[in-house]
Amino acid sequence: MGSDTANVPVLVAGAGPVGMTTALALHARGIETTILEAEPEDRDRSGSRAIYVHGTTLRTLERIHPGLGTDLVDEGLVWPTRRTLYKGTEVFNRTYDSPGGSGDIPHFTSVPQVTTEQYMLDALADVGIDIHWESEVVTVDSSSNGVRVETADGQEWETEYVVGADGGGSTVRKEIGANFEGDQSENAFLIADVVDEAIDDDHPDLERVFHYDAPEADGRNVLLVPFTGGWRLDIQCLEDDDPEELSSDERMREFVCDIMGEEYEDQLQWVSSYYFLQVMADSFIDDHRRVLLAGEAAHLLAPFGARGMNSGVADADEAASAISVALDARRDAVARDEIELYAARRETAAEYNLDAAGQALEYLQGEDPVTVLRKEVAASLADQFETAGEWLDDAPYGPHGSPPIVSTGNY
Repeated sequence: MGSDTANVPVLVAGAGPVGMTTALALHARGIETTILEAEPEDRDRSGSRAIYVHGTTLRTLERIHPGLGTDLVDEGLVWPTRRTLYKGTEVFNRTYDSPGGSGDIPHFTSVPQVTTEQYMLDALADVGIDIHWESEVVTVDSSSNGVRVETADGQEWETEYVVGADGGGSTVRKEIGANFEGDQSENAFLIADVVDEAIDDDHPDLERVFHYDAPEADGRNVLLVPFTGGWRLDIQCLEDDDPEELSSDERMREFVCDIMGEEYEDQLQWVSSYYFLQVMADSFIDDHRRVLLAGEAAHLLAPFGARGMNSGVADADEAASAISVALDARRDAVARDEIELYAARRETAAEYNLDAAGQALEYLQGEDPVTVLRKEVAASLADQFETAGEWLDDAPYGPHGSPPIVSTGNY
């Protein structure tokens, strides 16, 4: 080992929520780790992005770093009302007396990802975990004895295990020869953040609203969700739409005014357009069982059901658990088996989440005559049968439930 080579038990590539969770989960198990992040410390984190944090995720964060989960609860919102409209007519409206349930950790909280990341950064600093900024991973060479990593700044590292949490374009994934397999959404989606400084738990209109074929958006599907500091506006483009034209500031201000009201017209803060990928790596580990993929390095999901970041946090915690056992193992075969078990469990979870998000995506963008007819019939019956309206309200987010694995969390 050369004098310029650093040695650490575990390296984590990526300082997003999944990478930071991995480092905290390893520290909670008594394992020293270092994070390598390609971007600078003052990186741009514009946009609310992953705003819906599941209760299972909050409990995981609270377990690995006491206070982290409850801090996010204090910062976030728990909206009490679900409402759905079909072509401008309300078909479902339900307000819960206790939408978050009982206890310190609610069923969910709605908070911008940048806030989640800041609390994670504070937690890392609190326990002394280093982040090496502007240290993009460029090579990953694994063997039965460990892993050698080189970063763009010329630093070389030797480590027992690497967790690749470096996002959809993951270098770690490419370096171990894993490939993404899957599909892309047919329709583009517009996503906007609309500022509302007055929004809090006592806001009179704190509700999640879904519009089927909204007249205010010229027949496009629209989702409106509150979060700390504002509202997330999602608009599903039609097949012949030009996403670039529709996402212009001028056009988006028109959408905001028509859908939310004139008082929000000048509160547009951030806009982006996407085609959602539905893909997962063909393997979550390398041949030598020394490199593990987590989060978007392992799978990219359509956002329906908020499965992306939440499933990534579950990946992170289980990766830390597997590595902890592997490091203590007295037999190489036992260590390998623990890493393989991680892959088996998280690949199963990813397949479940891909299927669930895919069902929601197909339901929203597909023109299957049976699905179209079911929506029309349900809408016509919603006044007489609440279950019809509830089905319309639930369907855009995919099926509920958990992956078919034993786990302390659902995702």
